[in-house]
Amino acid sequence: MSKLGNLGARLHRGEVSYDFIGKRKIWYGVSILITITAILGLAVRGLNMGIDFQGGAVFTTPTKMSASVAQVEEYAHDASGHEAVVQKLGNGSLRIQIAGLDTAKSDQVKQTLAKDLKLDPERLNADLVGPSWGEQIANKAWQGLAIFMVLVVIYLAIAFEWRMAIAALVALIHDITITVGIYALVGFEVTPGTVIGLLTILGYSLYDTVVVFDSLKEQTKDITKQTRFTYSDIANHSINSTLVRSINTTVVALLPVAGLLFIGGGFLGAGTLNDISLSLFVGLAAGAYSSIFIATPLVADLKEREPAMKALRKRVLAKRAQAAAGEAEESRSATGEPSDGAAPAVVGPRDQSATRNRGRGRPSGKRR
Repeated sequence: MSKLGNLGARLHRGEVSYDFIGKRKIWYGVSILITITAILGLAVRGLNMGIDFQGGAVFTTPTKMSASVAQVEEYAHDASGHEAVVQKLGNGSLRIQIAGLDTAKSDQVKQTLAKDLKLDPERLNADLVGPSWGEQIANKAWQGLAIFMVLVVIYLAIAFEWRMAIAALVALIHDITITVGIYALVGFEVTPGTVIGLLTILGYSLYDTVVVFDSLKEQTKDITKQTRFTYSDIANHSINSTLVRSINTTVVALLPVAGLLFIGGGFLGAGTLNDISLSLFVGLAAGAYSSIFIATPLVADLKEREPAMKALRKRVLAKRAQAAAGEAEESRSATGEPSDGAAPAVVGPRDQSATRNRGRGRPSGKRR
């Protein structure tokens, strides 16, 4: 068996364990810090909305252009007065996106670009994108997100309980906020592919969370009938028993996405892959983190507030204290140390005199 598989088996059996629940305040602090950073990035820099959301014009050049991407970006900026996004396509042609152009302005920019690129204007293909279409996409995305959240809460409340539904909802909001904030900080363009990737990561995030919740639900049946473990203890064991599975599924899902992001978008220059791959990469990592460090500790916090769980904790801690006292007593007995409250034996004056006089008056055993 591999080392990771052996570790997973030992974690599942409870032979080794890491106290995730006991250190939950640390995880909460880290998450709050990351979330605040993402919100500040979103507020200060904002999202780089693509042409599909802002509206504008897309120009496509013929194949085998001699001009470089940087030169074309400069030409497009001078012709339109707006920042342009230029991408080199697989057949050698260039795709020029300029946001904020209307029909009249796009015709003027087309003529100027054709002149700078030494092309016939008829060979420069132009497509006008209206902002209303992008607005419809954004509205549909928000509607889909809201419906998804409501259905998730209802399903988890029925299948598990409302505390787990709240914890899962907090974890999903955490993942979305971090992903959107990373987009703002990095400055990648937000396209319909970004929206698709953002909605996709919610399923991955929810999958890891439900796996832990299912284990937790199974192990907490009739929890109040025993006095060995608190709810937090069992929640911590649930995380540890599914930890290797969560790591394996996350790594396997991240590898192809990393290939799209770093190899396809970075080395090969396929910028169209960045919009969806970044959202998937950040969202998958954030989803695995939130299921372990946010969702389950939050459920434990909410459950420990129940009167039945408070009473269980008191009984468990009292039994542990009693067991610890018994072990300490046995240890002292084994080493010959006096018990608590028992004074050591003191030899008094009478005992000393009795000791000195012991043996007097007895025959010595010698014959005279």
